[in-house]
Amino acid sequence: MNRIKFLYSIFAAAVVAAVSLTSCIEDDVTLSAADQPLFSADTLDVGTIFLDEPSQTHALKAYNRSNKVLRISRIGFADNSQGCFRINVDGFAGREFHDVEIRPDDSIFILVSGTVPATLSAPDVEEELQFTTNGVTQKVILKATGLDVVTLKDPVIESDTRWSADKPVRIFGSLTVAAGAQLTLPAGLTVYMHDKGTIEVHGSIRSEGTPEHPVVIRGDRSGTVITGITFDLMSRQWAGMTIHGDASPSELQFTEIRNTEYGVIVEGPHASEEPILTLRGCRLRNSRDNVLLSRHSSIRAVATEFAEAGAGAVAVTGGKGYFDHCTFANYYLFSGITGALLTIRHCNAESIDDEAPQLPLAQVSVSNSIFYGSSADMWPGDLDDTQVYVHRSLLRSNGTDDAHFTSILWGEDPLFQTNRQEYYFDYRLGEGSVALGASDLSTTAADLPLTDFYGAARPATPALGAYEQIPSEIQ
Repeated sequence: MNRIKFLYSIFAAAVVAAVSLTSCIEDDVTLSAADQPLFSADTLDVGTIFLDEPSQTHALKAYNRSNKVLRISRIGFADNSQGCFRINVDGFAGREFHDVEIRPDDSIFILVSGTVPATLSAPDVEEELQFTTNGVTQKVILKATGLDVVTLKDPVIESDTRWSADKPVRIFGSLTVAAGAQLTLPAGLTVYMHDKGTIEVHGSIRSEGTPEHPVVIRGDRSGTVITGITFDLMSRQWAGMTIHGDASPSELQFTEIRNTEYGVIVEGPHASEEPILTLRGCRLRNSRDNVLLSRHSSIRAVATEFAEAGAGAVAVTGGKGYFDHCTFANYYLFSGITGALLTIRHCNAESIDDEAPQLPLAQVSVSNSIFYGSSADMWPGDLDDTQVYVHRSLLRSNGTDDAHFTSILWGEDPLFQTNRQEYYFDYRLGEGSVALGASDLSTTAADLPLTDFYGAARPATPALGAYEQIPSEIQ
């Protein structure tokens, strides 16, 4: 009996303690209308997403800056909600939550994702996420933009085809242009390539981009990977483009190709005397390997940017390469850079391609261009006994002119606006750049576009590289 009384006394004491503790906690909950949660954003935009597909998850934080527990009596959507968004509060999914507490000087996460149904009449959706605390209701606006695309699975172009720019095109698998066929991409078209996707060209591909309406070929993910790094900067979102040995000449104008594993590969040799790939006013960037690799083929690039590549920007093995007013730059983020801005192989006896030793040595001409970045300018550095010539270009390296390097701006800074620490990559020239107005008109390509990719008009004597000066208000 005494043991029973003793246990009862302990139980009673525990109950009293629990009640007292609960009372203490209740007493520490603020009831003042002046105490309200603060939010990391008053508007949360989950970005542009394909119709009927969920967005990336975004985080919203709610902070309690008071010295007492803050109890949010309701977290939920406004009555007119279209149901396009989903929330997760501190690890629990739902559409409405009650009596959510935040300790003093603490915070909670609200995770948000959205889907834009194809049945909606407008692509832009907006909903209110409401927070009611101590009789006061606050709201955070949730926004999303739906993107309607033409989706193709392993398409094969077997005859001359011109796509429309009315809707973007999304490719799952491989886009194949068959031998004898030509695919034309009109100005303003965006082609989204899904994970592991490839473009295989056995015929030819032509793009008609303009500075106002470029053609863009990119990965199909959007949003941010981590704070400050967007998927626009990420490589390896799709495999890349290969122009095969049986292909006819292709030409890309004002076209951006980004987010690849291996960039654009041009395979040779070819019977045609014309360049198998011509690039005018283009941007090739963000590749795990090179952004452009040519093997015993013939390529021609004018006013084109080659940038951000783990294995070096451009590699040419044998064949012919012509580069005028090009920008070679590399501040690749995601690994060490293993190659030079421009690597040339099969150009002399020491760099013969073992797989095709009988083919002619590389012939490469570079003029009015810029080499500047976190890697070597060129490999090999010694061009004796080669048919490689660099004229009137800016190199980060220090050196002196010789038979292969003529009228060079050695060891100069083009004053790019790039800031690698802030993930900002802009290769236009800053005020005072020595590259401004420095071209040699006698070697400037006759088909140099009148404006650069950003639409800046070229003066009578253009700048070196692909771009003119960045506007002063942006610097």
